[in-house]
Amino acid sequence: MIHPRLRQFVALATGALLAACLSFAAPASASTHTAATQTQTPLVVNARWGGHPTFDRIVIDLQGYVPTVTVTPVSQLIYDGSGKPVPLAGKHFLEIRLNPAAAHNDAGQSVYKGPKLQKIYLSKLKGMALTGDYEGYVTFGAAFDTLPYYRAYTLHSPERFVVDIAH
Repeated sequence: MIHPRLRQFVALATGALLAACLSFAAPASASTHTAATQTQTPLVVNARWGGHPTFDRIVIDLQGYVPTVTVTPVSQLIYDGSGKPVPLAGKHFLEIRLNPAAAHNDAGQSVYKGPKLQKIYLSKLKGMALTGDYEGYVTFGAAFDTLPYYRAYTLHSPERFVVDIAH
């Protein structure tokens, strides 16, 4: 009869050896590719909007994954970097900030195909602007005549960030 302590030791040693062999069996390129894919900065490629019977919608299209996004009411819209005011009429504004994100590729060329400054004639949404693509942040501003009541969320396949503004 094998002593219980010896049986436990053999079982633990066998498990450790099996785990070590499995980790060596995985190709190095597979783990490197996964890490590179997860750390690649998502690209902001478009922004669009639409009017619906009970809400207006803003959609920001991305390549890659949806990064952290904050939607913040602000007293005015300013361009990142310069600090100059964004020329959009309105009494209320939302700042939509994505991080990490870029609207340009590694060569510095813009991948963003949407409008940079646009007056809009929807029930609530009156204007939108790309206000920054700076140091890992992409920022948009949205203008409203009345206080916006909104809901923000992500959608997948394709990746996009959505803000619905109630009428």
